[in-house]
Amino acid sequence: MSAASPQGFHCWTTHLGLADEGKDDFSMVISDRPCTSSVVFTKSLFAGPCVTLSKTSIEQTSPRGVLVLAKNANVATGAEGLRNASEIRASVARTVGIEPDALIMASTGVIGVQYPMDTIRAGLDGLGQGTPLDAHAVARAIMTTDTRAKVSERAVGTSTIVGIAKGVGMIEPDMATMLSFVFTDADVPQDTLNRIFRDVVDRTYNSVSIDTDTSTSDTAAVFANGAAGPVPDTEFEQALEEVCTDLVKMIASDGEGATKLIVTTVSGASSERQARVVGKSIINSPLVKTMIHGEDPNWGRVLMAIGKCSNEVDIEPDRIRVAFADIDVYPSSSLDQHDTVEVVREHLATATVEINVDLGIGTDTWRVFGCDLTDEYIRINADYTT
Repeated sequence: MSAASPQGFHCWTTHLGLADEGKDDFSMVISDRPCTSSVVFTKSLFAGPCVTLSKTSIEQTSPRGVLVLAKNANVATGAEGLRNASEIRASVARTVGIEPDALIMASTGVIGVQYPMDTIRAGLDGLGQGTPLDAHAVARAIMTTDTRAKVSERAVGTSTIVGIAKGVGMIEPDMATMLSFVFTDADVPQDTLNRIFRDVVDRTYNSVSIDTDTSTSDTAAVFANGAAGPVPDTEFEQALEEVCTDLVKMIASDGEGATKLIVTTVSGASSERQARVVGKSIINSPLVKTMIHGEDPNWGRVLMAIGKCSNEVDIEPDRIRVAFADIDVYPSSSLDQHDTVEVVREHLATATVEINVDLGIGTDTWRVFGCDLTDEYIRINADYTT
């Protein structure tokens, strides 16, 4: 399946020797013309050299593209890791004829391992010419334990928005997401793009969790080169959020070992912050996640997850309403107990499980995304480096 390609973006993908033979582990996308851009990064105290370099770049200029190495995070690698990342970025920039600061850089995979620089240098020597953006090829090249490439697109007037993402584990973003990059030929002013993207990131990437663990390498960015002309801000924001929401659902449903996507909507909250706190408490609960995996209609676990939000002192159990999709389970259902159990069980057997909570306090709402917890998640992460 091919995705529409915004005008003026080219890509490179190749195998450098980080991943198994036959899989691309290097990718790069660059705009042929200057861009406005917005980038957000992990807040991890162990953020890697690629994050450090990229933060410096966005202080100097508005980047025109991104390069990614997969299967090695280059995190906790000290001064040598920073030198190696700088060398790779500078080498690639020379090859394509741009300044290093015009590229942000990301790396994903095992922590604490230096790049095999001799192998990488040899691979970059044959980088060659880029091709018009092939989003699926780039999405495949940034995968680690993902089982499928993650790509979404939307049209806005005469412009196109294409987004890619990777990530299935070590995921609860903090101001960014796993890795996600969006490319558009819409003309969007820098300040407008920055405001819109950060709002969208908050509603999408910062509202997904696989396992409560924030990656050391999280980076999300959008590049707008203006080749297709301007579009209305509201239409652009809506399309961008749709793209990012698609990617978030793909990430959550492809969580390591996952079999189900969980979408939790908390309404009636005193603030969006409160709604998100409660929503995250539900989707991050191992007991809720295993209940859903086992298709066991033990809805009391959702009440437990709400109840442990003890800092939210205005939450009162008597006001709360809980439903699976449109099936009321608390405080009571219109069905008798046996029928409710069976109807909930049927919903839990579907690929997407919806949990809806009304706190009965205010008017604010937030939606969060997650997945079930399976024995396969344990197996994947128990054997990750061996």
